[in-house]
Amino acid sequence: MAVPVPSAKLTHRQILTILSGLLLGVFLAALDQTIVSTSIRTISDDLHGLSHQAWVTTAYLITSTITTPLYGKLSDIYGRKPFFLAAISIFIVGSAACTLSASMTELAGFRAFQGIGAGGLTSLAMAIIGDMVSPRERARYQGYILATFGCSSVLGPLIGGFLAGQGHILAITGWRWVFLVNVPVGLVALYVVARVLDLPHARREHRIDWWGAATFAVGVVPLLLVAEQGQSWGWTSAQSIVCYTVAAIGLVVWVCVERAMGDEALLPMRLFGSAMFSKMSLLSVLVGMGMFGGMITIPLYLQIVRGVTPTQSGLLMLPLSVGMLLSILVAGRIIRKTGKYKIFPVVGSALMATAMVLLHYRVQWDTALPETVGYMVLFGAGLGGCFQVLMLAMQNAVGPKDMGVATASATFFRQMGGTAAAAIFLSVLFSTVGDKISSAFRAAYQRGGVSEALHDPAVLSNPANAPVLDMLQRPQSSGRPGSGVLENSSFIQHLDPRLAEPFKVGFTDSLHVVFLIVAAVMILAFLVAAWTKEVPLRTMSGLEARAAAESSGPASGTRLPQS
Repeated sequence: MAVPVPSAKLTHRQILTILSGLLLGVFLAALDQTIVSTSIRTISDDLHGLSHQAWVTTAYLITSTITTPLYGKLSDIYGRKPFFLAAISIFIVGSAACTLSASMTELAGFRAFQGIGAGGLTSLAMAIIGDMVSPRERARYQGYILATFGCSSVLGPLIGGFLAGQGHILAITGWRWVFLVNVPVGLVALYVVARVLDLPHARREHRIDWWGAATFAVGVVPLLLVAEQGQSWGWTSAQSIVCYTVAAIGLVVWVCVERAMGDEALLPMRLFGSAMFSKMSLLSVLVGMGMFGGMITIPLYLQIVRGVTPTQSGLLMLPLSVGMLLSILVAGRIIRKTGKYKIFPVVGSALMATAMVLLHYRVQWDTALPETVGYMVLFGAGLGGCFQVLMLAMQNAVGPKDMGVATASATFFRQMGGTAAAAIFLSVLFSTVGDKISSAFRAAYQRGGVSEALHDPAVLSNPANAPVLDMLQRPQSSGRPGSGVLENSSFIQHLDPRLAEPFKVGFTDSLHVVFLIVAAVMILAFLVAAWTKEVPLRTMSGLEARAAAESSGPASGTRLPQS
């Protein structure tokens, strides 16, 4: 039965009951991202569409990103529950459809539909918590949601690797369970949310900003396309230039439309009149870049350089998740007791920058894993200090009627930062790795290691070494020594150690460049956080503030905090 809400103030038990449904919805979205990433190669091989693999990710990213602010605005107008239920339902249907895919093209289309639901799962869950509890208490409950993300980051690769590695489970191909597993979890989430989520909402008459939504999509979709496909297209190719041009025109028109719509806008421009909201939006982009920069590059180091499997890589990422969760819990307790929160993104961004600098200078291809794991814990602790506080600050910077918009904005800006990070950092990595590996081979020649391997009968007779031997003996026809690693790095682990070492050294040297760029981004984030003036946290939840404003009349409505 629905949780009764006799007043705007909810008890801890009521909040936890509602939270159980929210966590199931968030778990769906968080698990799906990590479980698919470890199984996509198996899926593309089975569907004979390796060249279309990127579109499966791109389609999901586009629809989930552009629908996030739509969910936020519409839920502010019509209430959270119907849209949260709709998001879960769309996600379930999309997951079931992905299970039936017969080609990569079909899978990409179904993933796009699935992303429409995913766009509302996390942002609406955070907005609902913002409705239920005051900003000072909010960190305590949002920590549960972020803990769910941490658990999924560990469980996802393990489950994805296991399912993709099975031939058949109950007469269904193993990789199809990667999507099918979402269906029972989603149905449970749908039932729980329908039963327990019953928050009061007074519907207000509004115009829906359809033109804003359309121009927003025109501006953002090309950016997401070029971010995902630019590496293969070429950043100055005709396709990329068209994307840049369309995105620029779309965003300019979108800003004009939003200004004309005023308070009815998808993202009201007046919110950026708050220095806190503007700076936290920028900080969300920077932290999103830093977060994805670490989350993308560290697993690559573990899998390509250290030779661990995707499943083992997921386990080795556990300390990072633990560092993040502990930091979130500590931050939540301190914020609840003191009401102070600015210090956490300041210290968090500093820790993330420090971890990246240490990874740049200290971690080599043969560095002991415990040392690397220590830097990962430091990175996770810094991320935990930033992650929830940025959303909390943005929610606190707006009135209760804009709670959904503020929450969706925090999620959107972090996603855009992450998308930019994936495009920029992977482009830097793969544009430098060939030359770095070539340099490593020249250095290995001078030391004599490669020369010895080339005269070792055991090395010459081993078929696993044949591609590299041919590449070294006929460099003109094979290209640079590092060119093969751009397409497939699995051969490195089967090479003679003397031949494998230059590949690992070169790849690590390229990662060092990325680590340093991420560190620079986080130093910029540190400066933005340090120069932001803290706005005191409100003591009322969104529901309480809205009830107080309605009972007092329009003259005393909640005012947008200024800073």
